Amino acid sequence: MTGAAIEADGLGMKYRSRGGSWALRDCSFRLPAGRVCALAGPNGAGKSTLLGIAAGFLRPAEGTVRVLGGTPGDARSRMAFVAQDKPLYPQLTVTETLWAGAELNPATWDQGTAERITAPLPADAKVSTLSGGQRTRLALALALGKRPELLLLDEPMADLDPLGRHQLMGALMADAAEHGTTIVMSSHILSELEGACDYLLLVDGGRIRLGGETDDLLVAHALLTGPVRDLAPHTVVESRTTGRRLTALVRKEGPVDTAAWESSEPSLEELLLAHLRSPDAPALLTPSAESRAREAVNAA
Repeated sequence: MTGAAIEADGLGMKYRSRGGSWALRDCSFRLPAGRVCALAGPNGAGKSTLLGIAAGFLRPAEGTVRVLGGTPGDARSRMAFVAQDKPLYPQLTVTETLWAGAELNPATWDQGTAERITAPLPADAKVSTLSGGQRTRLALALALGKRPELLLLDEPMADLDPLGRHQLMGALMADAAEHGTTIVMSSHILSELEGACDYLLLVDGGRIRLGGETDDLLVAHALLTGPVRDLAPHTVVESRTTGRRLTALVRKEGPVDTAAWESSEPSLEELLLAHLRSPDAPALLTPSAESRAREAVNAA
């Protein structure tokens, strides 16, 4: 696949149930196809809303979103969405659920993949008797069995133990590598995202605060430690002083003076936490994450 899997421009969404407050506002970004993307952010930041809009289950109040080159409705047959509550038919067994998946997706269904994911589950067990982790496994089997071009996952591993998390993350990464599937995965477990995702979207306050290739975003920042002094010309994301020592996460604006500072590259968790603790830090999107529509407006 080439082009954008998801492209949003000025996306906005608000809920009457929350007093008309905005869940998303002026949210613009581009996600290239074929990436494994971490969708990170605190509770209430708009992650689930963004995934629901991309899946076509929510209609934005303002702005536009294109999915796989068309509207979310047009792309629905080419994508799969696993929501937090993982809705399944409780009266069906595991085998019957996979049969339903095959009937609903006759052109693309991959029974072998679905059965590999559900192998640890009792085939004749009804969904209503499964644990939360077992339902997660079955929901992911349905999603991967559909053989989607785009897979949207909202907190997919929350119900799983560490071993199950590791096994299913491995299955997702293998699918992405073999078929070029674009995966967007929201998670509160930051360590789960590091090493698995090559793209990052950090949503906070209804907007994208960080967006782009994970490696490029990490390289653009540095953890500096040294005597208390001016950090110019670098942009300070977060800093703290202990005695006469200053530790800061900065966005590099030129070479770091290694004679004055001890410098290291932050981990993904350190980068995300620093930006979440510093909501006034300026946003950063790499060129691949910039909305083409927004670029055209700015150029005009």
